[in-house]
Amino acid sequence: MRLSLLALSVSVVLVAAPVHAQYKLPPAPLQALVDAPRAPSLHLSPQRDAAFLVQTPELPSIADVAAPELKLAGARINPRTAAASRFSFGSNLSLLDLASQKTAPVSGLPQPLRLADSAWSPTQRHIAFTHVGADGVQLWVVDVAKRSAHKLMSAPLAAVFNRGFEWLPDGSGLIVTLRTAQADKAPRTSGVPDGPVMQETSGGAVRQLRTYPDMLRNEDDARVFSFYATAQLASVNLSGAIKPLGAPAMVSSFAVAPNGQLVLTQTLARPFSYLVPYSSFPHKVEVRDMSGKLVQLLAERPLLEGLPSGSVAAGKRDFSWRADAPATLVWTESEGGKNATRDRVYMQAAPFEGKPVVLANLGSRYAGMRWGRGDFAIVSEYAQKTKQTRMWRIRPDQPETAPEELFSFNNEDRYHHPGTPVSMPDKAGRMRLVFGAGDSLLLIGAGASDEGDRPFVDRYDPATKKAERLFQSSAPVFENVVALLSDDGKRLLTTRESPTEAPNYFVRQGDQVTALTHNPHPTPQLKDVKKELIRYKRADGVALSATLMLPPNYAPDKDGPLPMLMWAYPREFNSEEAASQTTGSPYKFNAISYWGPAAFLAMGYAVLDNPAMPIVGAKGKEPNDTYLPQLIMDAQAAVDEVVKRGVADPKRIAIGGHSYGAFMTANLLAHTRLFKAGIARSGAYNRTLTPFGFQSEERNYWKAKDVYNAMAPFNYADQIKDALLMIHGADDNNPGTFPIQSERMFAAVKGLGGTARLVMLPNEAHAYRARESILHMLAETNDWLEKYVKNAK
Repeated sequence: MRLSLLALSVSVVLVAAPVHAQYKLPPAPLQALVDAPRAPSLHLSPQRDAAFLVQTPELPSIADVAAPELKLAGARINPRTAAASRFSFGSNLSLLDLASQKTAPVSGLPQPLRLADSAWSPTQRHIAFTHVGADGVQLWVVDVAKRSAHKLMSAPLAAVFNRGFEWLPDGSGLIVTLRTAQADKAPRTSGVPDGPVMQETSGGAVRQLRTYPDMLRNEDDARVFSFYATAQLASVNLSGAIKPLGAPAMVSSFAVAPNGQLVLTQTLARPFSYLVPYSSFPHKVEVRDMSGKLVQLLAERPLLEGLPSGSVAAGKRDFSWRADAPATLVWTESEGGKNATRDRVYMQAAPFEGKPVVLANLGSRYAGMRWGRGDFAIVSEYAQKTKQTRMWRIRPDQPETAPEELFSFNNEDRYHHPGTPVSMPDKAGRMRLVFGAGDSLLLIGAGASDEGDRPFVDRYDPATKKAERLFQSSAPVFENVVALLSDDGKRLLTTRESPTEAPNYFVRQGDQVTALTHNPHPTPQLKDVKKELIRYKRADGVALSATLMLPPNYAPDKDGPLPMLMWAYPREFNSEEAASQTTGSPYKFNAISYWGPAAFLAMGYAVLDNPAMPIVGAKGKEPNDTYLPQLIMDAQAAVDEVVKRGVADPKRIAIGGHSYGAFMTANLLAHTRLFKAGIARSGAYNRTLTPFGFQSEERNYWKAKDVYNAMAPFNYADQIKDALLMIHGADDNNPGTFPIQSERMFAAVKGLGGTARLVMLPNEAHAYRARESILHMLAETNDWLEKYVKNAK
């Protein structure tokens, strides 16, 4: 009997009830970071001589984030507004003249403003924006000349899949999706099931089926999804007159032709799926005229429940309009590698009769078009396995002319990236390549190097394959190119910043720079933080880099080594050369955000931000075949470097990360004793719960069991001897990081006698949004670091 009582008492300890606590507040220095002022966003006009500014609001409250929300087919829908759930809205809108640098207020804005989406008209005479109010998503228009705003129509928009509006090319009105019924008409269920839910499979090819969240669960869900997905496509002029285009349908996307006479639409259809999101549901792709009449059925795609690794669906896909033609469609079809062609790009002009024209045969997957003129467009292709991109010049008006290769580069190799060809809006609001003299292109790039990023603008001559540098950021500031203000690339819109100066917008003309905005330092109390981009090597010689940050007034001789928080995110590479490249810049602003590790500079910690954690595939092996030994080498090298520099106490270092960084954190605690504590936010720990791949891992569990099992820290929970804090959004919407991952990991560590704490944030997704949640996250993290790191025994 005594043995039974003893066993019972042990089991009671192991299954102690969770604590339901009130939201906590962190110390005042951390609270100040959460409530720091936020800079407005700038939206450049089509003619590039004006802009509008949208004020970034404060964080939403938990009352906002906890509003009713439907989780259906991979979509999160606010049933009150019939729109995608969102919790952050612009709180003001003003106009900015670039020549005078003067801002002007806009009258007539709804109060309080809750601006969701916005867009200039192609003529630059108006700005459209959506305001989310109690009566749904309302479309408003700003008359730029009058500097006044008004509601365009009383009918609310349907914005479940997109923003719900697009300007006509002449600026005379917009194409919109309208709600077809009020929220109180939504299907209701008694809660009593009609019968079981059944699914069946009858064999077939092996396919990748990701672990998606928020899937449909039954027919009741399907009916509710259909209700909110259904919208009325319509046109509305600037007087607010509405003209329906066809019958209501589940319109998932639409795009107006450059001539303004046709609309490309994609509409969903049944049967739905309980395994995949709405993007894989059956759908039709059609062209309609401005009366709503069907002009052309382009494709009917069936339900797609997974594909073999590296494959795409058979048939036509990726439909879009050619930007430099009145009404010409472009699409892609997979050729499966026949005659070395993997994808073929087609083009066909309205009225879509006869045989389509072949624009390009690609050896890799189609990766998009950049339109310029009839004799110059760029088609891109990308190879996922090798990370190789190739960009080709084609002549759309002479499709029989052979393509000319412009660039071929590896996306992992940042040092040799040529830059991205610049496109700007034309008179119809369509993005078109910017040309210098003749056929020369303008390129904007990051300018990565051993010294860090130095953004640039180049003029590139396709004939000679040579580039002329027009601008490059130089010390002691970091200047990023936002847009070209002149087609010759000599007048630029940039943002400039330095370690102590917050980013602001500038107009650059040659060597002269003129400020457009004057955003102050958001956290002046931390202005004197010390930052250094450091480089070091791991044991096998792979070069690594990180950003070392030290608190204000830190004196090494007087203060000695500090407790440290490292924050990282592993990345896979195909070569050691690419893995060794430096990221970031020593001249960027010392932004102290509540989201990252730098917040804890305010609490006296040293911070090592983004220490490189490369996982390199070499000698015919996949990167993850040697994940653990490489990860341990990466972490050991980072610890050795900060200890050697005398800034970190080796007995008081914590490791942390979000998502895949949380996975890394748990692994380092399971396989090393380098760290006194770990902070793991929104992670996945059991790889059998993501059996069809994760991150860059394309093999399924059954093809690489040893790899999956070796990488999963859940399998080694008994080896976690240091304190692990896990924080997770209770409504995580990221594939693979279901809340059960943290719940089961915590149960394992607890049951095995380890030290852990699990914090589930109500109503939060993969990234946390509510002010109360952010404050509580900081309070929990600070308490954990204080107990197990700063004051570690």
